[in-house]
Amino acid sequence: MKVEVTNLVKTFDRGFRAVDGLSFSFSSGEVIGFVGPNGAGKTTTMRIMSTLDTPDSGDITLDGVSVLDHPEQAHRLIGFMPDDLPSRTDTTVDEYLDFFARAYGLRGAAIRKAVEGVEEFTGLTEFRDRTLHALSKGMKQRVSLARALVHDPAVLIMDEPANGLDPRARIELRELVKALGENGKAILISSHILSELEEMCTSSVIIERGRRLNAEAAVSAETWIKLRFLPDVNETALPILLETPGVIAAESSGNGWRVKTASGDEAAAALAEKLFARKLVPILFEPEVGKLEDIFMHVTKGNLA
Repeated sequence: MKVEVTNLVKTFDRGFRAVDGLSFSFSSGEVIGFVGPNGAGKTTTMRIMSTLDTPDSGDITLDGVSVLDHPEQAHRLIGFMPDDLPSRTDTTVDEYLDFFARAYGLRGAAIRKAVEGVEEFTGLTEFRDRTLHALSKGMKQRVSLARALVHDPAVLIMDEPANGLDPRARIELRELVKALGENGKAILISSHILSELEEMCTSSVIIERGRRLNAEAAVSAETWIKLRFLPDVNETALPILLETPGVIAAESSGNGWRVKTASGDEAAAALAEKLFARKLVPILFEPEVGKLEDIFMHVTKGNLA
């Protein structure tokens, strides 16, 4: 499945252009981080992709089929997890998912199979008889994900799914998303938690004021490398690091060091060789290449309009 967003434009009251000629694409097996400041146009784009809103111009296609011209087909292929939680608090988890399975056109034995399948995948089996208002926020997010998956869509769109979750719930959600990507779903996920996006996404799309930004322009000719040595060496490493050829800068980082050097595998290998020659044998040597947070701060300006 290939999803293509082409020249998408959406204007609201007083001429505010929330989405301004936006284009990007992603395919099955990819988990794309959708990143931008508040008001950048992420939610508007996702609502259009999910057929909940219509653009002024442009199109979104699924394997070449327009979601604007064929919304019924899009409904079968897309699962949307919005940023709001389930609101039907007087229904049980099982009743809630059963309702949406029927709404997506499932019938007969296929309903129970689908509902039980997503309950098992999202860890909701033991909570299926609980009413929604009795669930924690993390469990409600699992219900939202199960609702988006109950008809087994090829494309999954997730708007701030980790918002307000505790650390354990975030980790569990991240593992579910990674599993979905490995199982062939085409996933677009927005979040303000860039470090978590970086751990689960295969690539990212950064937008601001409705336009896509060129993240490749932010890739530096330099990179930082995390280093850590044995305790007796670690305490006295800084002067030696600063005197090592190829080291541009060095700073303390947690229980180790960060060293700035030229970007690329050859520069990293050269640094490692020089450290060994100076009898500085690292027990951690980890390049920080193209960190999403650094790229985001480099290419965005924080403008809302």
